[in-house]
Amino acid sequence: MFTGIIEETGRLTRISGDSQAARLGIGCKKVLEHTKIGDSIAVNGICLTVVSMTEQGFEADVMEETLKRSSLGALKTGDTVNLERAMAADGRFGGHIVSGHIDGTGRVERMEQRANAVWITIQAQRALMRYIVEKGSVALDGVSLTVASVSEGSFQVSMIPHTIQETIWNQKKEGSLVNIECDVIGKYVEKLLSPALEEEKKQESKITEAFLKKYGF
Repeated sequence: MFTGIIEETGRLTRISGDSQAARLGIGCKKVLEHTKIGDSIAVNGICLTVVSMTEQGFEADVMEETLKRSSLGALKTGDTVNLERAMAADGRFGGHIVSGHIDGTGRVERMEQRANAVWITIQAQRALMRYIVEKGSVALDGVSLTVASVSEGSFQVSMIPHTIQETIWNQKKEGSLVNIECDVIGKYVEKLLSPALEEEKKQESKITEAFLKKYGF
């Protein structure tokens, strides 16, 4: 589990493989502290397992599903990435519950400076928008953010200068691809309620125009 508070940015030093499987080499420093092979590190919000490491960085394997769902497949050598180690049991919970399992991607529609913050509009598919709630939480490229407003096909967040300076968001622009992880609580609630909702739909479907006519309505 992660919190969405980025610890440092690293640099992609190597990428090998194809659209079905890849191995990433990432140069970094801080997230290597107390890290061992088998530990989890979120790369642009994606939970990856450390399979090898040196004093200069680590390597992680990426599966086909992850490449399809996220922006990792679009990365190239030299790109900067957000990094966060899995939360320690005695650590501070500074952001929100982030699983590191990306739901899909969106695109930056607009970035606008307002006073001391940058307001960012993100376009997203309807399948993701159903889980985006005003004043709820969302992780964008692994950064924990609060949803400021929601429209039919997009939503807005705002970032303070510190967040932008300390993450890869200082390189984002209109049209940039971003990884989106919706609030996990909403997804679990929907899953738990779905049987009851389906049963309700079945009950409603029995009341047809013919049924009403038959009983004098």
